[in-house]
Amino acid sequence: MSRRGNCYDNACIESFHSVLKKELIYCTRFRTKEQAYTELFEYIEFFYNRKRIHSALNYLSPERFEAQYYQQIG
Repeated sequence: MSRRGNCYDNACIESFHSVLKKELIYCTRFRTKEQAYTELFEYIEFFYNRKRIHSALNYLSPERFEAQYYQQIG
């Protein structure tokens, strides 16, 4: 991280939080903290990190991007 007050330090996590809120938090009513924890974990690990397309990866899912990468070098 750079100096205090630099708005570019946390741009990536701010973008992630925005997507998380729009796609999960505002659309779900959690009954318990445990349910919230479980659904957040499942969203991040099973959807966001594996299936959701990312503009930084040329609009591919991380799984597809990784497979394409290994296919190109292998």
